[in-house]
Amino acid sequence: MNDHYLKKLDRVTAILTQLQSKPIVRAQDLAEKFDVSIRTIYRDVKTLENAGIPIVGEAGNGYSLMEGYKLPPIMFTKEEVLSFITAEKLMQKFSHQSLGNHYQAAMEKVRSVLKYSDKNLIENIEKQIDVFSFHTDSGDSLKNVIPIILESIAEKTQLNIKYQTVDGRVTNRTIETVGMFFEFNFWYIMAFCTLRKDFRQFRIDRILEILKTPNPFVQEYGQVNDYRKKSNGNKVTAKLLVDKKVMPHLVNSKKYYGLIHEAEKENGVELTFETEWINDGFPRWLVTFADYATVLEPQSLRERLNEMLIKMIERHQ
Repeated sequence: MNDHYLKKLDRVTAILTQLQSKPIVRAQDLAEKFDVSIRTIYRDVKTLENAGIPIVGEAGNGYSLMEGYKLPPIMFTKEEVLSFITAEKLMQKFSHQSLGNHYQAAMEKVRSVLKYSDKNLIENIEKQIDVFSFHTDSGDSLKNVIPIILESIAEKTQLNIKYQTVDGRVTNRTIETVGMFFEFNFWYIMAFCTLRKDFRQFRIDRILEILKTPNPFVQEYGQVNDYRKKSNGNKVTAKLLVDKKVMPHLVNSKKYYGLIHEAEKENGVELTFETEWINDGFPRWLVTFADYATVLEPQSLRERLNEMLIKMIERHQ
């Protein structure tokens, strides 16, 4: 069998996997994924149909498998098996505990369809991989919170939550969840708050109670990252002069706090930010490297930083 037919066999098998995993698969998406022409995809789909696979749909509208049609268990390559092991280690360290049991059950199903040799491969190598993190147990009181949140996103129904703010206040909110994201060792949800009539983000470990309601969303939403970029207040320009030796430690966080310009100077790196957290979040982040930074502007940031540092000194004397 020549290389052309081997590539076609791999591609047709991959298309079958796509049909198994998605309700609708477009020829255009498949062509982009496998870097071939749409006409090639049409021929591949025809190959599957000739092999007896009942495919519903047509060119231009998308394809799907006939409802109720069952295929034999998927066989995995050795590289895919190794990727599962690595993913499982990452999930154990970084997934929320409400997802842990579900993922473990899913991995058991994956293991059940592996060849005997691949099962031995897992047994021999899974203890040789570990992931170390500084994340500590947040002590969440709710064990099934993320599945409930994901169900509400999929079904587009509102949630009622009891939420504890960073200063200890407890409020009741009705929210429409746009999506979830993991950042700085915590899971967050981005949602439209019906009380505030605006978008808010909530840290999941601070949710004390959660209830899924039958009430539908009152509006349509885009992707979660679209709303994370939006401002909920007036932004203030802040400039810092930072020692070059600490710059490698700010690679990720400086963008999160609104970096818009970076310029190398003779005595350091000048960073310009636009932030709406000028009175709290931004100065608290600045405290972590304040001995290597000078506030150039605004004066209010310099005063707020001094105020925080004085309180720290008084507290620890």
